[in-house]
Amino acid sequence: MRFVKYFALSAMFTLLIPVSALARAKDRGTMQLIDPAEIGSTQLKPGTYLVEWNGTGPTVQVSIMQHKNIVATATGELKTNDKEASQNAVVLEPAVNNSSGKQIAEIDFGNRKEALVFDSSHMNHGQ
Repeated sequence: MRFVKYFALSAMFTLLIPVSALARAKDRGTMQLIDPAEIGSTQLKPGTYLVEWNGTGPTVQVSIMQHKNIVATATGELKTNDKEASQNAVVLEPAVNNSSGKQIAEIDFGNRKEALVFDSSHMNHGQ
């Protein structure tokens, strides 16, 4: 009888670990910049970044990380597309404060319907 009790308890904990890992993965993705781009007042160099967001939407707080360090934060809108994106993509537009520069307008995540949209008037800098 004890064996059944312990088995049921360990099975429950074993099932909870992957569920919590999946919930965490839901609120993150990666992006790759080929060219420099701004998000808020932060200039990001070309490279691969981890993107995490907090909130259920539509407005979420977004953290951009590289090498486990937060390099920028911004307020974005979490939108759900009709179809999953086939691959990760970053949509750039001309920067408001610098006509020769680009700013991040949207981040799409491969094999997911969620995308982050940024309005330059609502962005803020973080370190």
